[in-house]
Amino acid sequence: MANFVLTVLGDDRPGLVDNLSGVVTAHGGNWERSQMARLGGKFAGIVQVHVPDAQAAGLQQALRALSDEGLLQVSIHAAGAAPAADGARFVLSLVGTDRPGLVHSVSSALAEVGASIEELDTATTEAPMSGGPLFEATAAVVLPAGVTIEAVRDQLEALADRLMVDIDVVH
Repeated sequence: MANFVLTVLGDDRPGLVDNLSGVVTAHGGNWERSQMARLGGKFAGIVQVHVPDAQAAGLQQALRALSDEGLLQVSIHAAGAAPAADGARFVLSLVGTDRPGLVHSVSSALAEVGASIEELDTATTEAPMSGGPLFEATAAVVLPAGVTIEAVRDQLEALADRLMVDIDVVH
């Protein structure tokens, strides 16, 4: 089986997922995992698919046709086996007043200890009481062997105080 990661981007309109999934299915492929969203009038996503080796070239050609037709810009990447993360895992949640640099501050603190962010979801909403912009983030994090969640929690709590946001670590 050939394993691909597809990145897709297009003007948001009904039927985009149907077009993409139809191409995958027509080539005997299996839609394994995806994350997709409408952002700023665009539809964007990342999809992992498996397809029989004999169908791989045909799938790639059909996906390029979606791009050529202007339906979706599709980038095709051969996927390898992911290295197994062997450290502790936790979920980080952040909530605070929106401002530039929040993601960078947290990701820098995690990178400093060698942590890997496996998933990251962010959103900006209106705060219920003040009506100002509220930033929310949730990240699935894997630590390298030998780094404890407690040590990272202490570092993140200090960062939260400096940034004046709430950061919770749940394992």
